[in-house]
Amino acid sequence: MNPAPNLFFIGPMGAGKSTLGKRVAEAIGLPFFDLDHEIQAQCGADIPLIFDIEGECGFRRRESAMLAEFAARDGIVLATGGGAILAGENRGVLRERGFVVFLETTVDEQLERLARDRKRPLLAAPDRRERLVALSAQRDPLYREIADLTIPAGHRGSVAQVAHQVATQLAQAWQRPASGRAA
Repeated sequence: MNPAPNLFFIGPMGAGKSTLGKRVAEAIGLPFFDLDHEIQAQCGADIPLIFDIEGECGFRRRESAMLAEFAARDGIVLATGGGAILAGENRGVLRERGFVVFLETTVDEQLERLARDRKRPLLAAPDRRERLVALSAQRDPLYREIADLTIPAGHRGSVAQVAHQVATQLAQAWQRPASGRAA
């Protein structure tokens, strides 16, 4: 496998991309960023407000621009939002600029993890299960299309155990950038 300057975590909402991404970043000595948090910081508004004002299309434009900005860096770990893979250009950027880890998650796992979460605009639906099933049908093939490594559903041990597993698999499949190149 060719060296990849960045490590990207993709997967559905509630998969644990940020939690695991932070832990893996610590283990391999690279800075961690959460794309949704970076969008919120840039806008000075939370994602539900961005959706209210600009709609999903406006949010996706911001997401694509921010992804391109972060992917242009070298030596970072980035957790994307669940829908970042919807745009073909985003999938191309992820595939070309880094090593992509897909955290596969079942709808039941998502429902459990997101049970108290009321801040996700795409979950503001009468039937959350139905909504998550529809999102999964649309997005899972796209995650698989660009994944260099898939961590299967039900992979959950402790965060530390899963981070160790990912770091071990990365050591076998990914050559991280030389030190001093981090953004």
